[in-house]
Order: sequence, then C-alpha cells, then structure tokens
Amino acid sequence: MNPRLKAIIRKEFIQILRDPRTLILILIIPIMQLVLLGYAATNDVRNIPLAVWDQARNADSRALLDAYRAADYFRLSYDVGSEAELRRLIESGKARVGLIIPADYSVRLQEGKAQVAFVLDGSDPTVASTALSASRLIGQAYATKIMEGRLARLGNTISIQPPVEVRTQVWYNPDMVSAYYMIPGVIGMILYAITSILTATTIVRERERGTIEQLIVTPIRPWELVVGKLLPYAVLGFLNTLEVLALGNLWFGMPVRGDLGLILGVSALLVLSGLGVGLFGSTIANTQQEAMLTVWMTLLPAIFLSGFFFPIESMPQVLQWVSRLIPLRYYLVILRALLLKGVGLEAFQMEVFALAAFGVLIMGAAALRFRKRLD
Repeated sequence: MNPRLKAIIRKEFIQILRDPRTLILILIIPIMQLVLLGYAATNDVRNIPLAVWDQARNADSRALLDAYRAADYFRLSYDVGSEAELRRLIESGKARVGLIIPADYSVRLQEGKAQVAFVLDGSDPTVASTALSASRLIGQAYATKIMEGRLARLGNTISIQPPVEVRTQVWYNPDMVSAYYMIPGVIGMILYAITSILTATTIVRERERGTIEQLIVTPIRPWELVVGKLLPYAVLGFLNTLEVLALGNLWFGMPVRGDLGLILGVSALLVLSGLGVGLFGSTIANTQQEAMLTVWMTLLPAIFLSGFFFPIESMPQVLQWVSRLIPLRYYLVILRALLLKGVGLEAFQMEVFALAAFGVLIMGAAALRFRKRLD
C-alpha cells in the first residue's frame, strides 16, 4: 500500500479510537434501531381492544363472541351496558372497535335475518382497515358454520362450499413477520447514515481545528487524502452491517438465504454513495453543525422515499419519479431479495447498475469539488 495513504488511514483510525464515546455510540445505535424498529414498527395488528354491548346475553350471542375471541385479532376488553358507554370508550381510545348485539338477536338468527353492528375507530386507518377485514372474515366464517349446523340437523351432510375456492400461498416469508421486512431497511439506513454523517463531520472537524492545512502542505496527494479519510468510515459502516445482520438472524430469526459475499459487494456500492454525500456535504459546510444539517437534508428523502417504511407503488407518481434519484431505493430492493429470496445477481441487474452509477457519479462529483477546494 502507498505509504502516504497508509499514514492517512492510520491517523484516521487513531482519531476514531481517541473518541471512545462516539465509537460506542456508533456500535450501539444500530442495535437500538434494530430492536425498536423490529418490535415497534410493525404492520402486524393483533389484540385490538374490543368493547361489547351484548343486549341478548344468551347462548347464541355468547357463541358469536367466542368466534371473535378465538381469533387473535381482537381482545374482548370491555363489556358495556349502553351505547353511550361504548362511545366513551372509543372516544377515549381505550377501545378501538365496538360490537353491538341487539336484544332480538336469537329470534332474527332463527329467521336468517340476524344483524350485529361493528363500530370502528377510523382515526387510525391501519388498525381500522385490519379490524374491518378481520370482522368480515370472522362473520362470514361463523355464518357458514351456522348454515352447516342447520343442514346437519336436517339430515343433509353436504357441506357448504363457495363456488370458487382461492388457495393462498405465501413465499419467502410464510408467517409474514414484519421484522424480516424492516431489518434490511435498517441495514441500508445505517450504512447510508453512518458513512455520510461521519464523513462530513470528520473532514469539517479537521477544517475547524486548522489541521487540514497541515495535511495540504505535506506531499500527500488530494486523492490519497480523500481515500485515507473515507476508508476508515467505510470499514465502520461494514462492521455495523455485519452487526445488524448477525443480530437480525440470531435474535429475530431473519433468514439469510443469499450469498454473503454478494451482500457485502452490493453494500459497498451504497457505501460509495454515502461517502460521496458526506464528502460533498463537507465541501459546502464550514462547521460540523452545517455538515450535519446538509447530510440530513438528503437522509430524510432517502428514508421516506426509498420504500423503507412505505411502498413506493402507493406514493403519488411525482414522488415515485423522485425516488428513482435515491440510491437507497435500489439497495433495499436488492438486499431484501438477497436475504429473503436467496436469488442471484441476474434477478436485479438493473438495480445493481443504477446503484453503481449513482455511487460513481456522487463520489466523482464530490471528490472533484473537494480537490478544487483543497487547491
């Protein structure tokens, strides 16, 4: 290795080790993000608190409640005695849904005209949509069970079957665990954030302390200074990636079906973009605070428009076009396919090409601007 480049890299690692608090934070923050997002940021809606106003209070109404109780979507939390009490529980947020069973439920059930009211709190659309779908499915299944029981009592052993049966199969994530979807996003976010923020702040810190002028007057060439300053933070980014990958596999049971070498190779392309953004931010900032704000201006669109939290297909068309300019979008597509599907490089060649192109363009533009600033 070039001795000048080796000296810069050694200097940067010494600088990192001299600040153990920052180093510990760099290693701990990914774990905190993984735990919080793996457990809290989930679309799995379960145990929705249900308030019941059972006016019939007989065997038929209890059988209906048992059907809702058997599904893990609802938790029968409150037994109320009036509509006003049910409304108060929903308005206060203690109950998210309410089930109203009329007094003539059994009579209507014998006539085949029974109706119950299912009231939902629509202030949280995610919970409301899940509760709506679950209530309909449970109600249909319970109605079919009643019809089959009536036919059996009449001596008819023919079971009721719908004219079309849809048999579903879930590939790659059969249990539909949200953590398996979130962990690749955490890896991408950490890689991009760590490399860009640390790169921007460390170079600006040299400028604030006046030490960058000392580096400029040495025989070190501009490209050697750039590579020497950036490489240690690329190593830290990869350490964070392996840390989250191992924790996701051991703690959350996330499968790693793809080739590990390919995962690291694709991650290197995202690291290139992150380092380029950080380097560019350092050329337009004079203080570490300015550098942080500059990088955060790119982080927020990257997080929200990359498909990390929300599907890109559900966004307005304009935002879908904007998302094509975000390298993290392509990385998440590749990483999720590698981890969960175990596919090869041929499955996402266009995404790899786009990620590589962005990395080269961003790093090239940032390096040129940084070199001019040194000159």
